Amino acid sequence: MSESVVVPGEDRPSLRVADWVATRDTLHMWLQIVGKIRLVHSPMVNHWWQTTLYVTPRGLGTSSIPYGGSVFDVEFDFCEHNLRIRSSDGGSRVVPLTAQPVADFYARTLGALDQLGIATHIQGAPNEVDPAIPFAQDHEHDAYDPDAAHLFWRQLLRADRVLQEFRADFLGKINPVYFFRGAMDLACTRFSGRIAPPHPGGIPNCPDRVMVEAYSHELSSCGFWPGGGDEGAFYSYAYPAPEGYADHRVRSDAAYYSAELGEFLLPYEAVRTATDPDAELLRFLRDTYDAAAELAHWDRPHLERRPQ
Repeated sequence: MSESVVVPGEDRPSLRVADWVATRDTLHMWLQIVGKIRLVHSPMVNHWWQTTLYVTPRGLGTSSIPYGGSVFDVEFDFCEHNLRIRSSDGGSRVVPLTAQPVADFYARTLGALDQLGIATHIQGAPNEVDPAIPFAQDHEHDAYDPDAAHLFWRQLLRADRVLQEFRADFLGKINPVYFFRGAMDLACTRFSGRIAPPHPGGIPNCPDRVMVEAYSHELSSCGFWPGGGDEGAFYSYAYPAPEGYADHRVRSDAAYYSAELGEFLLPYEAVRTATDPDAELLRFLRDTYDAAAELAHWDRPHLERRPQ
């Protein structure tokens, strides 16, 4: 079981990455499977937005997915620890979230869809990881600590709330706050409206065309990732990064620019222990966005609505 700490009344829990890495890596593969299910049944949306998940009152879910004349959804319930599949035809199925190999979860999830009459064939290996073990052959990832999964969801709940507030400041093109299966991160991305140079690709087990589409336009992106620090990290980056971006001032003493990752990082624990965690995170998000927008000369008066 993970070594986690929850202070009564505190809604920003502590969860050390080292204490749940095996569960995290298994869950990452499960999330990839469900994201690919949404992908194959949904019409293409710019930047692959049709393959993402969303924070829900119980965990992470797909929202409605079209299938024939009906719709269905898939939700990871991290309170009762079930994968729930529901159809507008009235049918539903449950796959228990327990310690099990990815291969078993894969077979049970596709089997549940078949029982509901939802014929599904996905590309059978994960993306953005190396090695990319085919799901049907993955008996290596088989851990599931329900306490850790629940605490991770609670981290996402609070991060989602602040990212939603940050999102509301922007009038231009911006994605819904979503959870992306590839990097296993919760993200919010603002766009300047200008076309970006083609992304060079080179992401492990991910076709270059995927990254070219994802980064087709100039952007500033931020979010939360369960890595990059003892308890995970908030991040922010620009594509393309304008000259001087890495040296831009960020007011949080705990924030820094990682040359290795090409992005600003703010350790989760620095936010969790701050006097005003939401204000600390919002400063980081706004300061790093300012770095991209100022240095790249975005049309800020027409793109922003800053709170009074």
